[in-house]
Amino acid sequence: MADATLLISSKNYSSWSLRGFLLTRLSGLPFTELVVAADDPATRAELLLQSSSILVPCLVHDGVRVWDTMAIAEYLHESRPEAGMYPLDRAARARCRSISGEMHSGFSALRSALPMNLRGRRPGFAVWSGARADIDRILAIWTECLDAWGGPYLFGRRQTVADAMYAPVVTRFVTYDVKLDSAASDYAARILDWPALREWIAAAASEPERIEDLEVEF
Repeated sequence: MADATLLISSKNYSSWSLRGFLLTRLSGLPFTELVVAADDPATRAELLLQSSSILVPCLVHDGVRVWDTMAIAEYLHESRPEAGMYPLDRAARARCRSISGEMHSGFSALRSALPMNLRGRRPGFAVWSGARADIDRILAIWTECLDAWGGPYLFGRRQTVADAMYAPVVTRFVTYDVKLDSAASDYAARILDWPALREWIAAAASEPERIEDLEVEF
């Protein structure tokens, strides 16, 4: 029997729902999904970046409701420390929290210009300068972490909160045909091979909802 419920929105379009799903899977906490309709006004506003706050995903566990992805990560880390969601080393753990927080609060140009769309493919997509700066920063983060902790994930042999936080970016790079060097490409391939992410992408492929504002064409 599941111990928790995770409220999510669109699997095709919601990067935050994907992060919440990956984090909860990473923790090993049994859970069931409850999907909030994509045409719900509040959900639609979040997906279109028109909301001042993001309330989905929301984890409900043991009488507690947690609805911010970094708060979900910290709650799961406290609840299930044996899962090793953060690195054991103090310096690595601090870096993991720092780059996860940077993903959580930054990269607004990337979010706006390259919205998540798992079913979409935009070969030859022209990335404007603002989003390009975000991409360059993300690739620098990946390079620094892979060099410092030896891969294959950002902090070594095991996936951490940081890998879950950056996984939706990997899918954006696929959708919008972003060119990567060999190290970043290898890392992206490992994330795409994450069983939980493969499961999510497969479900997104059969999702009936289509949000025209997020089916961008340039």
